[in-house]
Amino acid sequence: MKTTDKMLEATKELWKSYNEHPFVKGIQDGSLAKDKFKYYIMQDYLYLKEYAKVFAIGVAKAKTLETANLFAKYIAVMNGELDVHSGYMGKFNVSQEEIDDMKPSLDNLSYTSYMLRVAYEEGEVEILAAILSCAYSYEVIAKKIVENNPNSINDEFYGDWIKGYASNEYASGNIILIETMNQLTKDYTEKQIQHLIDIFVACSRYELAFWQMSWDKSC
Repeated sequence: MKTTDKMLEATKELWKSYNEHPFVKGIQDGSLAKDKFKYYIMQDYLYLKEYAKVFAIGVAKAKTLETANLFAKYIAVMNGELDVHSGYMGKFNVSQEEIDDMKPSLDNLSYTSYMLRVAYEEGEVEILAAILSCAYSYEVIAKKIVENNPNSINDEFYGDWIKGYASNEYASGNIILIETMNQLTKDYTEKQIQHLIDIFVACSRYELAFWQMSWDKSC
């Protein structure tokens, strides 16, 4: 088994629970309350600001120019997602002042602090393990939503979110992340791989907590 196969096997039941969560099911059938989604979008903005820093540290720690460019590309992509006036931020008319006044929830702060600790203390491969859970799980979630409810992509509000993460364009980025992880770890020992699995499992648990945080609108 490749390293990413082992990581996904270790989180199989956990990832299955994502699509069973009421927040995700609400996106799937269009019934999710808009105030819950607004809270999620605003917390996700705060999350992405820290997530971008993890990629930036990855650039500094990369051992090859190819891997450095991979990390750097994601920072550029997230510049669009961090535009308060576009996407769902724009739909909700969220102001920069409103964002500046919002604090990250405890779950959000714990998640991003964990990823940043991995980034500062460890190397390029461990950073890949930390970011892969978020990056790839959104693709898996969105594609499962479409499988469960093909008409979900036509929802006038949530359809764009679903289509974005279920798209071939989004998947192409994850293919590169997965291939890079497997290539860099092809000669790793079982102990080294288990450490990566531990990081991946921790971040996968944080992902589930993020959905619950959004559902509860917890601080």
